[in-house]
Amino acid sequence: MSKRDYYEILGISKDANEKDIKKAFKRLAMKHHPDRNADNPDAAEEKFKEGKEAYDILSDAQKRAAYDQYGHAGVDPSAGGGAGYGAGNGNFSDIFGDVFGDIFGGGGGGGRSRSYRGSDLRYNMELSLEDAVAGTTIKIKIPTLVGCKTCDGSGAKKGSTPTTCTTCGGTGQVRIQQGFFSVQQTCPHCHGQGKTISDPCGDCHGQGRVEERKTLSVKVPPGVDNGDRIRLSGEGEAGENGGPSGDLYVQVHVKSHAIFERDGSNLLCQVPISVATAALGGNLEVPTLNGRVKLKIPAETQTGRLFRLKGKGVKPVRGGMVGDLICKVVIETPVKLTSKQKELLRDFEESIHGDNKNHNPQGSSWMDGVKKFFDDMKL
Repeated sequence: MSKRDYYEILGISKDANEKDIKKAFKRLAMKHHPDRNADNPDAAEEKFKEGKEAYDILSDAQKRAAYDQYGHAGVDPSAGGGAGYGAGNGNFSDIFGDVFGDIFGGGGGGGRSRSYRGSDLRYNMELSLEDAVAGTTIKIKIPTLVGCKTCDGSGAKKGSTPTTCTTCGGTGQVRIQQGFFSVQQTCPHCHGQGKTISDPCGDCHGQGRVEERKTLSVKVPPGVDNGDRIRLSGEGEAGENGGPSGDLYVQVHVKSHAIFERDGSNLLCQVPISVATAALGGNLEVPTLNGRVKLKIPAETQTGRLFRLKGKGVKPVRGGMVGDLICKVVIETPVKLTSKQKELLRDFEESIHGDNKNHNPQGSSWMDGVKKFFDDMKL
């Protein structure tokens, strides 16, 4: 029976790169793992061998070039030439560390205990809008794991030392044979530490780390916004067995402001004005984050009109131009009027009623539209 095409076996195109080839073989090998094919292990083994042959040829530049030019004849030693794959070239254990190291921990422990990077930590920091825009330095206290000072992180009582694990020989890993697969797993005796402690430290109970609350100064750069993160390298949990510490990520939450709302680099605010100011015009003082400015309201200003004050917004933390302060005018209806005030308003309303289109153009236009709508609907 003729052999299947190697590219077809791995399910890749002929222009696949080295990374694609490795990924395809990893997927195929996992699919035909004996644990997943207990009902038909022989067929799974054949599929794996077929995939491994394809991988060995296509992952080697010279063999792949010969195969691309001459097909199976170019890599079959019995055909009188080519690179020659050979039925006995290696087994799963030979490529385990190369292809599956990132899944199962890889091969080659080198006879030393494993160290592990400490976990990253997250701290939620609430800031006022003023501090977020201007920048500040804030001290925080966080609970974390630090290296035990009593035993210098070894986990062993002072005067004693950890001993090499006899089960894994100090590698922290053991290799288990499952059919034609060789799987590397964490040592069950030392739990991956590569060492055992017969006389543990009284402060850390053999863990090499203790919980501690530490105080840090966090420098908040100007312009940070809600959802931004500040990374403090090495301020997370201490690593195990002398491994590096993790990082601390400070998550920024900007509290709501009584006056301003932030929109990117711009600040928004609503400015209430009286009916008289809207009709006649006037000058107002409006606040900014660093003072106050005058805002000129022209006569006949309508509610909802926007006024832009250039450069009174926020300078973004990642650079760029300073934003603007955008003021939205809202005309406030007077409340709790006296009888005299109500009478004056009625007189004013009557004085402009006969010439409504000149004094209330938006209202007149809206009423014309409503009348046309009803006429078209024949209501």
